[in-house]
Amino acid sequence: MRIPCPLCGPRDRREFYYYGSDDYLNRPASDAPIEAWDDHLHLRDNPAGKTHDLWYHETGCAQWLRVHRNTVTHEIYSAELVADLKGGAK
Repeated sequence: MRIPCPLCGPRDRREFYYYGSDDYLNRPASDAPIEAWDDHLHLRDNPAGKTHDLWYHETGCAQWLRVHRNTVTHEIYSAELVADLKGGAK
């Protein structure tokens, strides 16, 4: 699988560290109830199909990417820098 890094161009997935769903970009407020934090940290979906995931370009530009991909076909639709996102995950 090749990930299109916005800064480095298409790169092999072995250059990246997979972190998980982009849900991590939408943290509960610091004063949110403990249940909200528990859900945020421990309850994850495992969808088959289109997802938005976080990948860290460990051996490249050292940037976090939000990758839109299909977990069934491994097709990559797009990748964008997390630093460029406005207001968290879209």
